[in-house]
Amino acid sequence: MTVEAAERPNETTARPRGRRGIQQTRGYRVFQVANGLVLTLVVVVTLYPFLNIVARSMSHESYIIAGQVNLVPRGFTLDTYGLLMSDPLFWTNYRNTVFYTVTATVISIVLTTCYAYVLSKKQLKGRGALVGIAVFTMFFSGGLIPNYVLVTSLGLKNSVWAIALPNAINVFNLLVMKAFFESLPGELEEAGAVDGLNTYGILLRIVLPLSKAIVATMVLFYAVAFWNSWFAAFLYMDRQELWPVTVYLRNLIAGATGAENVGAITEANEVQAEATLKAVTIVLTTLPILLVYPFVQRYFVRGIMLGAVKG
Repeated sequence: MTVEAAERPNETTARPRGRRGIQQTRGYRVFQVANGLVLTLVVVVTLYPFLNIVARSMSHESYIIAGQVNLVPRGFTLDTYGLLMSDPLFWTNYRNTVFYTVTATVISIVLTTCYAYVLSKKQLKGRGALVGIAVFTMFFSGGLIPNYVLVTSLGLKNSVWAIALPNAINVFNLLVMKAFFESLPGELEEAGAVDGLNTYGILLRIVLPLSKAIVATMVLFYAVAFWNSWFAAFLYMDRQELWPVTVYLRNLIAGATGAENVGAITEANEVQAEATLKAVTIVLTTLPILLVYPFVQRYFVRGIMLGAVKG
């Protein structure tokens, strides 16, 4: 190498680098700007409907009917919140939703974790058949009527089991957890076996403590799914006092709720009616998930990346 070549600055190393060590080329800067614009647009499109619902829930119905409510409440009032919260059926259904969601999520996490851990063992005999059975259910199901007959014949109607058991394992979540467990070093489990741990001890004392991210992600997935679910309860619950709040909301939106309740509220408030009630119920139904999500979000990306990419 000549003296001139040694003294010539390296063009690659001379380029500025970002905080993560990525070269700040022109193309990368263009990508950053475009990515920021696209993500900002996604945030705006996502937030606008929810902010509109919040504004409608605090607005006078005459402004809602006139189409004058956008992002800022018009004719600000919280009377409908008070009227809806005074309905005993709403709180009964709300309590049912919390109970159904917690119970079904716990059952789903336990079953999905055990099944995924089994499928992650490549030396297991019949592993291919077990994976095939799980994947098969992603594309084919018995249908609505056979499922209804099965749940009814098992005596699960009008109970939490009608909601929790038929939807206990989501195959997508199962495959993500399986991939995560496969990425864990096998030497850790071998060391646990040498120390005298059995299969359950290895799972509980070694694997699960290392799987907090993926477990938290699956808890979020299952909890949101069960919280928002209404069709199973609508199908298998015969009595109003057993419904979750999503069925209460569905009936309100469909105009099939207790017309007596809607009429009573309208009469008591004179101008507050169904449009405002729908918005208030949507806000109260969505709020718990919005409050819980920030505490789980930090595990979300890490859990999905670890479970979806085999390292």
